[in-house]
Amino acid sequence: MVMQTATYDFIIVGAGSAGCVLANRLSANGRHSVLLLEAGPRDNYLWIHLPIGYAKTMFHPVYNWGFYTEPEPGMNNRQVYWPRGRGLGGSSSINGLIYVRGQHEDYDQWAALGNAGWGWRDVLPYFKKSEGNSRGDSEHHSGGGPLHCSDIGKTHPLMDAIIEGAGELGIPQNDDFNGARQEGVGYYQLFTRNGWRCSTAVAYLKPALRRSNLRIETDAHATALMMEGKRATGVRYRQRGVECEARAGREVLLAAGALQSPQLLQLSGVGDSALLQAHGVPVVHDLAGVGENLQDHLQARLMYKVKQPITINDALRSPIARIKMGWQWLANRKGPLAIGINHGGMFTRALPQSTTPDVQFHFAALSAEMAGAKTHPWSGCTFSVCQLRPTSRGTVKIKSRDPLAPPALQPNYLSSEVDCRTMVEGVKLARKLARTRSMSALLGDEYRPGDSVRSDDEVLDFVRNYGATIFHPVGTCRMGDDAQAVVDARLKVHGIAGLRVVDASIMPTLVSGNTNAPVVMIAEKAADLILEDAARA
Repeated sequence: MVMQTATYDFIIVGAGSAGCVLANRLSANGRHSVLLLEAGPRDNYLWIHLPIGYAKTMFHPVYNWGFYTEPEPGMNNRQVYWPRGRGLGGSSSINGLIYVRGQHEDYDQWAALGNAGWGWRDVLPYFKKSEGNSRGDSEHHSGGGPLHCSDIGKTHPLMDAIIEGAGELGIPQNDDFNGARQEGVGYYQLFTRNGWRCSTAVAYLKPALRRSNLRIETDAHATALMMEGKRATGVRYRQRGVECEARAGREVLLAAGALQSPQLLQLSGVGDSALLQAHGVPVVHDLAGVGENLQDHLQARLMYKVKQPITINDALRSPIARIKMGWQWLANRKGPLAIGINHGGMFTRALPQSTTPDVQFHFAALSAEMAGAKTHPWSGCTFSVCQLRPTSRGTVKIKSRDPLAPPALQPNYLSSEVDCRTMVEGVKLARKLARTRSMSALLGDEYRPGDSVRSDDEVLDFVRNYGATIFHPVGTCRMGDDAQAVVDARLKVHGIAGLRVVDASIMPTLVSGNTNAPVVMIAEKAADLILEDAARA
């Protein structure tokens, strides 16, 4: 038996970085009824809201989808773990909190690829609209938006030494990676407010909870789009074992992310006809680009032993230090509990021909066998390096008609020569930084890759054996006007009426940095597009 529900103007699938923004903006004027469907639970777990709780959610069986890729040829056939947020706030509730927009050129390239209205000057107002920066208003920033971002309250001796060491290599200090230029080294700003995580659920959904025209359904896993011919008319979903339906009077908005938005399209008969027929899915619309163009940032994590007991490894190993950390947070919402994992980063050029930064570093005053795992029993730190604009392309494809089964994720890491070369040069640059005079008083032995790894081939093999996602999959419902594009510049699905995709999957190319802020920007802009079209209808 299928439980029928009411008809809503808009149905949003996914309450993550984009879905929460849409739910707020589309319900704000009171004229439109909105249903927000989220497969996961409410964000009641304390560790979601504490910045240091990143480690507690990395492998959580409820708040994390816990995907794995298919065996990756470029990673010596390893299956790479891909965490994705599950629950209100989505990945913004479990990510590393880092506020980075990407380079201005990223968005100008989107526009040059045929996506009018997505150049840097077009999207900057939406970045500012979303932003509640602790630094206040300026040419590049706003202090009045809902999504709060803050400076790290206290400097760290390791990060200060990194900044000095980078200066020895000619890399300038940059106190604002989201300002006039991205290039340089410095402390990150984080999506926090008063020592708490500021997810999109906190920033956008919480203020809208009492609106009578907004309904939020959690534990509601979308299983298929309802179609009448080539028009999306609603969503089928499974909630606590019950099959349900909801109808959309105006539009269905997919905001399930770069992995599950293409999956839901394919399950609903929109995608490559050969793939759909192979799994017995009736073809509604042959759209070959669905699930193609998958891009992700691959990270290589170099780890060093630290000569002084100043790392988070030390604090977590000491009962007295743990009590001190807790007291710091309780007393003034500061200290390691309020920061999370990474203190700072660096954007620079590893390849001589690059005109803008081609690698990003995340510097953490801790070390562990993998991100989110238990820290090492010695003083340690991590230099993580990733290539900003990989040229490798992968796919997301359903493996069956079962909507609860994960799709096949094949990123095809390191399948291009330039990607291999950039990662090798990035690792070599990290080692050069570690050997600077400024770092010599703090850094001891290189734990990984270790002194035995010397040649370029050995460095590349290290990346293949230990490389991991830095959690930025995008591109699988690409925006564009060509035959492989899935949505147009207004994010409407080609060939299907009443349906848009609004999440990281619409990115034609991966932005040069962390993806949470760009996804929020996409949703802010999409909300205006949707309301404009509704007003004209």
